[in-house]
Amino acid sequence: MGRVVAIDYGVRRTGIAVTDELQLIASGLTTVATEELLMYLKQYVSEETVSVFVVGEPRQMNNTPSESEAFIKVFLTKLSDTFPEIPVERQDERFTSKMAFQTMIDSGLSKKKRRNKALVDEISATLILQAYLNRK
Repeated sequence: MGRVVAIDYGVRRTGIAVTDELQLIASGLTTVATEELLMYLKQYVSEETVSVFVVGEPRQMNNTPSESEAFIKVFLTKLSDTFPEIPVERQDERFTSKMAFQTMIDSGLSKKKRRNKALVDEISATLILQAYLNRK
C-alpha cells in the first residue's frame, strides 16, 4: 500500500501533505513554489510509493467552482500526464485556510509564525488529506 499525497494548489505556493504507508495518519510534508511542484513530485514519487494524489477542490458557498479552479484544471492535466499510473481524486477544500489559521492559533503559535503563508498552505493540505481519509 502506498502513501496518499494531498495537494493544496495555489498560484504561487502549494502545500503538500502525505499519509503513512498504511494510510492512517495525515501529516504535513512541505510547501513548494508552484512552479517547482511537478519537479518536487517527480523526486518524491521516485523515493516513495504513492497510491493516489488528492487535489483540493475550491468551491464557493453556493457549491460552484471558485476562480482558482481554472488554474487547478491545467495542473490536473499536467499531473495526469506526468504520472499516468497514479489516480487523482478531488476533495472539497472549503474553509481549510480558515481552519488552518485557527489550528495555528489553538496550538499557540506566535503572531509572527501565523503570518507564514507557507505554513498555512501545508496545514491546509493536511486538512484536505484528513477530510479525504475520513470520507474513505
